[in-house]
Amino acid sequence: MNFRQLHQGPDLLKIANVWDAGSAALVQSLDVQALATTSAGLAWALGYADGNHLPIAEHAAAIRRIARVARVPLSVDSEAGYSDDPAAVAANVMQLVDAGAVGINLEDGAGAPALLCRKIEAIKAAAAHAGVDVFINARCDVWLRNLAPGRAVDEVLLRARDYAAAGADGLFAAGVTAPADIQALVQGQPLPLNVMARPTLPGLAELRQLGVRRLSAGSAIAEAAWGRAARAAAGFLAAGGGAELFDGATPYPQINGALAAVAQY
Repeated sequence: MNFRQLHQGPDLLKIANVWDAGSAALVQSLDVQALATTSAGLAWALGYADGNHLPIAEHAAAIRRIARVARVPLSVDSEAGYSDDPAAVAANVMQLVDAGAVGINLEDGAGAPALLCRKIEAIKAAAAHAGVDVFINARCDVWLRNLAPGRAVDEVLLRARDYAAAGADGLFAAGVTAPADIQALVQGQPLPLNVMARPTLPGLAELRQLGVRRLSAGSAIAEAAWGRAARAAAGFLAAGGGAELFDGATPYPQINGALAAVAQY
């Protein structure tokens, strides 16, 4: 089943977002249907802050390394495309596609929805010219940035219809958690709905019942890894070892074996 088909069901596509080749190999070993990156985790791993600071050449090089180990479709979070110029965004995205991406996330952020429409149109035109199919998951940041207090659903629905008309293939309503809001988004616009893990998000069974097609971890797994590493390092520095360093750690042979299974020499 290709990446586009995975958004049509019958099951919910679960994305445990990765940030480098090692995390991709780890997640892939858990029998997933697709891989997708977290822009935050990937930027952090390369020594940059999240938020369109990552040079596209470094991003593409990182995607190439992830694609080397990937055995399932790979989607890439391209943030806002690293430019406000739609032509430049299309060129940047095509670098990620050339590196191995079959899909992207592209966010509107605090920008005008019309700008994201122009970016989507430019990417679709570039992909058609190259003869490739790129799944564009339009990320709407209305909830994340509290852009429409009291009318978030209506604002996202307006944007979703415009994004669909521009050529978007999916809607990522990052930050929505209320079941009634999720149901309204599923029923009120034509794109398969992607939501992001949050402590108050409904469970898998309810999300399926509501009609959600994709669930992303976002940066949560990378944040969890960062926290675990910080505790382990602090424990080592304080005591030279101990529970913080060793408890819950994956054994060396298991990690090495997972990488050996996907290595290309």
